[in-house]
Amino acid sequence: MNVSLTPHELDRPTLALDEFELWQTARRLSRVTVVERVRVIRQFHIETGVQPLSASAVDIMRWLADHDDDWSDSTAAVYVAYLRAWFKFLQTTDKRLDNPMLKVGTPRVGEREPRPVSDRAVIDILQTTMRSKTRTMILLALLAGLRVHEIAKVRGEDFDLRAGLLWVKGKGRKTKSVPLHPILVELAIRMPEIGPWFPKRGHPSETMCPKSVSQVIGQTMRRAGVHATAHQLRHWYATTLLDNEIDIRVVQELMRHKSIASTQIYTAVPAGRRRAAIDTLDVLRAVRRPDVDGPRPLVA
Repeated sequence: MNVSLTPHELDRPTLALDEFELWQTARRLSRVTVVERVRVIRQFHIETGVQPLSASAVDIMRWLADHDDDWSDSTAAVYVAYLRAWFKFLQTTDKRLDNPMLKVGTPRVGEREPRPVSDRAVIDILQTTMRSKTRTMILLALLAGLRVHEIAKVRGEDFDLRAGLLWVKGKGRKTKSVPLHPILVELAIRMPEIGPWFPKRGHPSETMCPKSVSQVIGQTMRRAGVHATAHQLRHWYATTLLDNEIDIRVVQELMRHKSIASTQIYTAVPAGRRRAAIDTLDVLRAVRRPDVDGPRPLVA
């Protein structure tokens, strides 16, 4: 919803937002999570003109309804989760007694299905002209299953070439190791041993923003004629491992999923097998194989 706010109203700070950021940081939430939650709360304020500190359930439901056409179900669910965290903070810090989210409820999210890029698309992407660092980003997603925010934070110190491991700081600040594919070992030998692999432009000691990594990979994929997202490279990683008959518990560890339920969404029958199954259907089956249901004459 676009509301008409005066310049003064647009400049008006969102009350308690700095404290909300501090509260989350003290709980050692990831910087990505903190920044996104703060951004969404500020977005609510700007779009509605309502201070989130005093927002009612109706204010929140109206905001969600106004974005019914341009937000996906999963986006709406994530934003509702951010609002829940906000009002939990307000109650915990005695800034508010009630919690309007109890009246809002939880958006229904349809069952997710993995959308990996195809094997052909992987070849098309890798054959596309690109910078060496962009190729490295793509290979980290394809061969280590890294998310974009994990790619952005990769540093030379994260690699243990003797053990053949990459240490990844993922969701919830949890650090886990991923065995290195031989191609990644070769890449690591040529990359810096210390410091960020993908530094922010003009700030060599700082890492790129995850959004920038996503944009760089996305632009390369589009040049290759592949209409997909960077995260779908991670989907290829999981579905290919399972298609290669790797045990699901092993894939869970490699994907660094907390619950095996998260891994199970990748066990859906691959599209190629479903297509092959459809291709076996034959409306002239009774004629071609009379032994199946007894011989029958072909009717013209």
